[in-house]
Parts: sequence; C-alpha cells; structure tokens
Amino acid sequence: MTTRMRILRPFTNRIANPLVRRLAGWLPGFAIVRTVGRRTGQTHRSPLNVFRRDGDYVMALVYGADVDWVRNVLAAGSAQLEQRGHVVTLGSPRLVTDPDASLTPFPMRLFYRVMRVTEFLRMSPA
Repeated sequence: MTTRMRILRPFTNRIANPLVRRLAGWLPGFAIVRTVGRRTGQTHRSPLNVFRRDGDYVMALVYGADVDWVRNVLAAGSAQLEQRGHVVTLGSPRLVTDPDASLTPFPMRLFYRVMRVTEFLRMSPA
C-alpha cells in the first residue's frame, strides 16, 4: 500500500519545497537534509519532518523510500541535517517500516496513519 501523499509530490517539489525550505531549518519538527547526488555530485537540500527517538533521528518518508534524497542517503551512508541553526552529520541509515508510526509524537502519529505513511529513515549522529 502506498502513501496517500504521493499524489501531492509534483506540487510539493515545484511549489511547497522552495517555500518550506526557507523555514524548515528553524521550525520545530522540521529540518533540512543535505545530500549529495549519486549521479551529479551536487548538494541537494530537502525539507522534511524529523523527530528524535532514543538518540537517533527519525525522518518520515511521506512519499515512500524510493525518492531521490533517500536513495542518495542510502548510497552515501550519511547525510547532514540542518535543524534550528545547527548542522548534524548523520550516519548508519536504516529504513524502518512502522505501520503504527510509533516512532513519532502523538499528533503526527495520527496524521501519518491517515495518510498511510509507514516508512521511516532512522539515522544516528556520526
């Protein structure tokens, strides 16, 4: 079963991400992940929801695990996270399937369940 957010992906990439990217590094529950493209070698910045759990960073994969930024992280084995004015280097990426979204805070858990978001990327500080 795929996430319901998938149909919003073209809109998000062209319109929402450029706007959200300006604030995501400062808003609670949001961050910007910096990755290096597998083919281009260029640095990409993607805004996303990030939560702390047991010392790790958990990122909700609202469009699933087959998006470019996730592939870039898995290929590189690391990424940088901009959150509230700090940059953290992360490593050991692990794809996690969590149908109950139990890794996320309660209000977001409800949203993820309704939207059928079941995949998360969990990374440890390097």
